[in-house]
Amino acid sequence: MDVFDHYAPFIQDYIYEHNWQNLRPIQVAAAEEIFNTDHNVLLSASTASGKTEAAFFPILSKINGEKADSIQVLYIAPLKALINDQYERLTNLCEPSAIKIWRWHGDVAQTQKRKMLKKPSGVLQITPESLESFMINKHMDIPRLFHNLQFIVIDELHSFLRNDRGGQTFCLIQRLSKLAGVNPRRIGLSATIGNLDAASKFLGAGSKHETSAPRVQNQKQIWRLSMEHFYQTDPQSADKDHSADKNIIPKTDKAPALADPGIGYIFEHTRGRKCLVFTNSREECEAVCQQLRAYCKYNHEPDRFLIHHGNLSPALRETAEEAMKDEDSYMTTCATATLELGIDIGQLESAFQIDAPFTVSGFLQRMGRTGRRGNPPEMHFVMREEHPESRAMLPDLIPWSLLQGIALVQLYIEDKWVEPPQPNRLPYSLLYHQTMSTLASSGEMCPAELAIRVLTLVYFHNISQNDYKILLRHLLKTNQIEKTENGDLILGLAGERVVNNFKFYAVFQENEEFSVHAGSEELGTIVKPPPVGDKIAIAGRVWVVEDIDRKRHQVYCHGVDGQIPAYFGDVPGDIHPRILQRMRKVLSEKKMYPYLLPNAKARLVQMRDTCNIAGVPKKQLINLGGNMWVLFPWTGSYAFLALERLIKIKCADQINLRGFNSSRPYFMEFAMDASEEEFLTVLKREAEKEFDPMDLVYPKEVPVFDKYDEYLPDELIRKEFAQSVLDIDEMRKCVAKMGLK
Repeated sequence: MDVFDHYAPFIQDYIYEHNWQNLRPIQVAAAEEIFNTDHNVLLSASTASGKTEAAFFPILSKINGEKADSIQVLYIAPLKALINDQYERLTNLCEPSAIKIWRWHGDVAQTQKRKMLKKPSGVLQITPESLESFMINKHMDIPRLFHNLQFIVIDELHSFLRNDRGGQTFCLIQRLSKLAGVNPRRIGLSATIGNLDAASKFLGAGSKHETSAPRVQNQKQIWRLSMEHFYQTDPQSADKDHSADKNIIPKTDKAPALADPGIGYIFEHTRGRKCLVFTNSREECEAVCQQLRAYCKYNHEPDRFLIHHGNLSPALRETAEEAMKDEDSYMTTCATATLELGIDIGQLESAFQIDAPFTVSGFLQRMGRTGRRGNPPEMHFVMREEHPESRAMLPDLIPWSLLQGIALVQLYIEDKWVEPPQPNRLPYSLLYHQTMSTLASSGEMCPAELAIRVLTLVYFHNISQNDYKILLRHLLKTNQIEKTENGDLILGLAGERVVNNFKFYAVFQENEEFSVHAGSEELGTIVKPPPVGDKIAIAGRVWVVEDIDRKRHQVYCHGVDGQIPAYFGDVPGDIHPRILQRMRKVLSEKKMYPYLLPNAKARLVQMRDTCNIAGVPKKQLINLGGNMWVLFPWTGSYAFLALERLIKIKCADQINLRGFNSSRPYFMEFAMDASEEEFLTVLKREAEKEFDPMDLVYPKEVPVFDKYDEYLPDELIRKEFAQSVLDIDEMRKCVAKMGLK
């Protein structure tokens, strides 16, 4: 098949005008699947490999010239910024044709939305949250707007594979398809899919089409990768005089706060370059940006640092995005996962990652922001650590972030491993959400019809009718829903208050936020504002609070010099068991990894020596002296949580456990009146027993994890925690291997 000949003329012209010599392998493979089959298609290829064109060239060619009285293509993306970026690209591509490109999210003008509603056609770009709003508020328009929907493109598919937001997205796709009477093909795009078969199954769940994932031979990638370790004060691992390096600002009486060698390293190595500095939290992002700007001030240099995270105002985020696209601007942007996904931010020279991210997928996505237009991807890890105190115990002598970073890199280099999909087995929080959304959009219906509408959504295939009855009875009792005189169900007064709030459209956890204003400028949002006169940190700067309007959730402030911590809410970090297992192997193997720089090499050698003397990682239970012990399970976050509870609930009395402390998912410290052999015997015996997962939930505990758990009956919250959060199967595997030589 000559793919080029099948493209619409305006696509062919685009290829000629951009001087493409040939199509990339993923583009050929995608075209063959989309043109020649009726399959769903998963397109997985490295960042900047042309996946967007691979999907849209054949899709746009197929709809070109068709009668357009309905949206023909629905494009779902996880971020508004990604939609805005793709909107420009697709609008330019389709300008010579009659195909319209629309976008729909909170920042789009109402005039544009009204035009789309009046004359639907072409491609509609939307986030899951805006699609939820659409399903509720434009319910009656769905058949008219989507009766000829042929394709649903899901961008950055990997970001939907391991959370309820992905479940919400696929519930909405099923609901929309049924309501509009269509059977669209699904096209998934991602640069970081490890298990293609598992991801294909996830993409095609509930669809009537087969799903294919063409495997293409991509060009061998060359990485520019380094990893360096810094103590936050002198001396450094490799060189006692490392802080006096010409590339790093020395500690002086004038600038003691500027003596963090890791930040100094980033400061010097981003000068005259366009870079990203990734952090794992918004708080860390703010702190790093403040410190880098302080370096500029101390060095009498112009400020060359920007900031980008989810709590900043759209204006500040867009300012950073535009500066990154400007080829003549050599600014560096401190960012979180908001710039991890595929927004076009121009040709960046390198990315810096402070400490290890939680996932291999995150590492690959962040590195993939660089290396476009023919240059290799470039990432530099900066691992930071406090000097341990002189009496620190063994776990505090291990640089966990360095160990985790090496494991992430090695898992991909050696096995091309990336985290697989992890569907929630009992997603009761999302079940509540979709139940309320269905009632809000469709109005009054009998319990049986509501159950059919909701429980037939594939994401809820593990939910029993009995559990759904328990939920509905509780919602009736709490006035979330009401029964009409003829026995049908409608939203209750309490339910209407939940559904009629714009925050209802999102299923991810949100904090109560206050918008922050300095004069006429909106800076963004914070949680838990301090009293008037105190300071807050946002937008990479420090501000003094002048006034707080709690009714309107607004904070007014003015800027000052200084550095203080920021707070934006908790950051969850779910680490897969494979990562911890590879961390253990790093300690046991002798080899040195080529991307490690001098400090990191020296710290790794030191760490291995320390652990070897203590018997780690061969032994997992280590005596710290007297009756104090530390256990290294080397397993994932949720298996660790299950093990923690097994020990405290089922083993504690048998070993006289006390003083239990843990740093999830790395180690547990405790005192006990038992030997190593006695402990392992008790632990293995208890793990091997058949027990109800509910046994690992404390008697009166209601462990709220998800956004809508507060509206669920306690018994369902406890059941979900026991059966979906606690990874008992993995915990049992972990315990079975303990003590084996």
